[in-house]
Amino acid sequence: MYLGLDLGTSGVKAMLMDDDQKITGSAHGALDVSRPHSGWSEQDPAHWIRATEEAVAGLKAAHPKELAAVKGIGLSGQMHGATLLDKDDHVLRPCILWNDTRSHKEAAELDADPRFRAITGNIVFPGFTAPKLVWVRNNEREVFSRVRHVLLPKDYLRLWLAGEHISEMSDSAGTSWLDTGKRAWSPELLAATDLDASQMPKLVEGTDAAGTLRSELAAKWGMGAGVVIAGGAGDNAAAACGMGTVGEGHAFVSLGTSGVLFAANSSYLPNPASAVHAFCHALPNTWHQMGVILSATDALNWYCGVTGRAAADLTNELGDDLNVPGPVTFLPYLSGERTPHNDAKMRGVFTGLGHESERVVLTQAVLEGVSFAFRDSLEALKSAGTKISRVTAIGGGSRSRYWLKSIATALGVPVDIPADGDFGGAFGAARLGLIAATGADPVAVCTPPATEETIDPDSALTSDYEAAYQRYRALYPAIAALSA
Repeated sequence: MYLGLDLGTSGVKAMLMDDDQKITGSAHGALDVSRPHSGWSEQDPAHWIRATEEAVAGLKAAHPKELAAVKGIGLSGQMHGATLLDKDDHVLRPCILWNDTRSHKEAAELDADPRFRAITGNIVFPGFTAPKLVWVRNNEREVFSRVRHVLLPKDYLRLWLAGEHISEMSDSAGTSWLDTGKRAWSPELLAATDLDASQMPKLVEGTDAAGTLRSELAAKWGMGAGVVIAGGAGDNAAAACGMGTVGEGHAFVSLGTSGVLFAANSSYLPNPASAVHAFCHALPNTWHQMGVILSATDALNWYCGVTGRAAADLTNELGDDLNVPGPVTFLPYLSGERTPHNDAKMRGVFTGLGHESERVVLTQAVLEGVSFAFRDSLEALKSAGTKISRVTAIGGGSRSRYWLKSIATALGVPVDIPADGDFGGAFGAARLGLIAATGADPVAVCTPPATEETIDPDSALTSDYEAAYQRYRALYPAIAALSA
């Protein structure tokens, strides 16, 4: 048996998988996000441990024999979080999360240094780790002076699980300190932020063994000695391993809290000017590109809170058939935006509102706004040299067929829906745990699921969607100055 642990923004998911890659069971531990100021987003790392213990306890209660048979553990995690530890591995402050934009000025200053784009292959986004450390240096000097280790969220879990300061390539590529082509920390970029390699974790590939489970936890969970912990992956690379998106030409669209259009690459293809991320993949000698939008299902969840209605109720009101885009346009920039604008200060907007703009009209606008944000990412990927002919849909938002029809039509490519199963980050992490524990061939393990259904673009609405997308595109430059 193999255990996948996926540390997300809203919770930790624990999943058990057997040698045949059949899912035995899963459990969840909830997390909250603290937003003490506008643009801030934080979590207490101690809560990650509590949520992990809660999830594993759920598995133990339901599947004690299977949990006892675990030989490998894989980790998946939300990326970019700055987890700061002192010399005794005590947490110095709440972790600054991926969707925290307080360090936008620091990010712009680092990005103005041409070494960062040249070495990392990426824009220095406010959500990345390096500018957060510069913000801490500038605003919390006493904390900064005590920083002995900087860990990403899932790697803090590894420290608790195995007592090791280790990370891997896919997650570390999102820090702005990694030489992404060489797959190694850049001493030059670390020095530019008043840090050095001794404060960074050791680097391994996501398929490598990266510690063994501490005996105390093994005994508590009923496991034997020597349980291997894999290097693991950042959440999107882990999801790609779960989806089998590891080879050239494979792509997926993820409708999670954030939104991702992800394409696997067999070579390193950076193009920072496009605001596309060019990161290492979790498998050795592979890379990937992705466009990232900060509010995907988060935009619908926000709207649910405003209306007091459940997401399924809102989307069901739209009916089964895709509607012609209406006069209301929604920009889903509730936390700023990455691809293609790299704008931390921009905020969400409805335009075209009238007396006739009832709830169902606004629901449709929210879904279309996210669909058009994915279209922005597709255009950015094209400019970076990546062609996408079809995508597979994952994430909670993919349960809405209406939304998938909107995305297919906005992108102009078919959207495949995988057969029943859970192929997200926890499954990908379990696969990495299997590879690390057994030495299995990563490509043979990370195969794509069968396709249950394909949603094709609605050709009758292609021109209407194109016109609505061009209206959407024109809004950002027209109103960006208002959010400055």
